Order: sequence, then C-alpha cells, then structure tokens
Amino acid sequence: MKKIVVALGGNAIQANDNSATAQQKAVQKTMKVIAQMIEQGDQVAITHGNGPQVGNLLLQQHAGASKDNPAMPLDTISAMTQGSIGYWMQKALDDQLHADNYPSQAVTLVTQTIVAADDPAFNNPTKPIGPFYDFNEMQKQQIYHPDYCYKQDAGRGYRQVVPSPKPVEIVNAPIIRNLLKNHFIPIACGGGGIPVIVKDGHLRGVAGVIDKDFSAAKMAEDINADELVILTTVDHAFLNYGKENQQAIGKIKVEQLKQYLAAGYFAAGSMKPKIEAAIEFVEKTGNLAIITSLSNANKLADGVGTIVYN
Repeated sequence: MKKIVVALGGNAIQANDNSATAQQKAVQKTMKVIAQMIEQGDQVAITHGNGPQVGNLLLQQHAGASKDNPAMPLDTISAMTQGSIGYWMQKALDDQLHADNYPSQAVTLVTQTIVAADDPAFNNPTKPIGPFYDFNEMQKQQIYHPDYCYKQDAGRGYRQVVPSPKPVEIVNAPIIRNLLKNHFIPIACGGGGIPVIVKDGHLRGVAGVIDKDFSAAKMAEDINADELVILTTVDHAFLNYGKENQQAIGKIKVEQLKQYLAAGYFAAGSMKPKIEAAIEFVEKTGNLAIITSLSNANKLADGVGTIVYN
C-alpha cells in the first residue's frame, strides 16, 4: 500500500459555466475516477486548484461590497473556496465510494500554508486567478479595478494576477497524516492552502494564492508520501508542446528534466510549475512524481504519463 498525494488541476472542477450546479457535475465525474484509484487500496490525499473560483468570488465580493458589508480579504476568500470546493469533492467522493460499497470516508480540511514574509513574490504578482479576458475586456476590467494587475496567461488571454509565494510548511500536515492513518481520505491544501506568515509567534493571513502544484509537492514531502501524482489535461509533459515536432516525455531522470526546464521547454503558468513541483518532490524525497491526465489516474501501475525519478 502506497501513500499518494493527488493534485487535481482546474479541469477537475471547470465547467461551461460558473454555476455551482455545473461545477458540481464536473466534480462528480472527477471523483468517479479518483474513487477507482482509491479502491485499488492505496492511501490517497487529495489537493486541488481554485484559481478560477477564487478570482470569481473576489469579483463578486467587490461588486456587492458596501460600507456596512465590506468585501472579504483574499486569504479569507481562499478559505471560502477551499470549503466550497472541498464540500463538492467530499460529497461526490463519498457518494461514489458508498455506491461501490467501499468502506472509507472523505474529510475536507481547511489548510494553512506558511510562506516567508519577505518572499519576493509579494512584489511581483504572477499567479493567474479568475476568468480569461481578451485585450479589450481586460482594459475595461482595469478601469473598474485600477488596483488589480492583469497579465497574459500562456497565450490563452488576460487574467488577474496576484502574489504567489512559495510554500515553506504545511501547518496541518500532522492532521493529514493522522487522517490517512485512520483510513480517511483528506481533501487538503485546496488552492495551495491559505497563505500565512509567522508574526510575533502567531499565524497571520496574507494576500496571495499559492501555486497548487508547489503546495502539493510540499504536502507530499511533509506527510512522507511515496508518490506525488499531478493530474492535468494531457497524458504527458511534452517537449515543443503544440508544435509539429512535439515529443512526449515518458520515464525521465530528474537531472535530465532539470536540463529541459532550464532550456525553456515548459510554459509558465501551465506545465512549468508542474515540472518544478515534480523536480522538488523527487529531489527532496527520492520518491516518484507522475504527471498525467485525469483519465489515467487509475492506470498508474501501468507506467502511464511522465514519471520523474532520481
């Protein structure tokens, strides 16, 4: 039996519209696949992104804000989306496991992640959140929200960007370990976890969104996971992705992957953080990291995807 951290990308939640009903339907499809993975007998901890949801909720908060009912700060919005997405996943996963007569239960844990107060990310926002805009729509949003920063996101359009500090420690890692030990399925570190700093001996929430893949790698390290599995929209990481000479990366040593990373083969905001997270986990633990599609989640024993090893 292996201990596995599964990091779900936005495609696990994304739908054609932003309604709760549509997103829950997407989550139900995802959890059917994850249930099959769990039923193979491994201990599985789940984490997920929240970029679109936290951005949309931030817009809603500001659109409805008033003097008597002010908008919530970004760290609180992160907690709110952790709770809502975790609720959807927990319910869908429990329903599927119950239907399959599998004796386990999911638990959503609102998780805090310590970051460094002097992380340079606070002076250089890079993490995309919320919806995509074309150039004209982005300019309109900039008028409505002059204090927001917008950047091009991997050629797919413009999105608001916020600081994305690196995770230093998963505060709730001992609870995650204990849940796994007692045969629960933790859904933790949603959206990278709520970024907090240590100040005067206390944890203080800060404005930012931690990259889900980096946080997944840190969580996997902190709970002594045997594998980090990053599930995305493609079966492999690729060299020259989208070009005629694109090449799927199969099993690869971490040192070779670092050379490809340094050569600029992976797009920022897309595959690059997944590659960096895989490298970090393998280097720090000596264990495997796998990048593949959601549809391959229950085929990991067959050696699918990009497999990173020492």
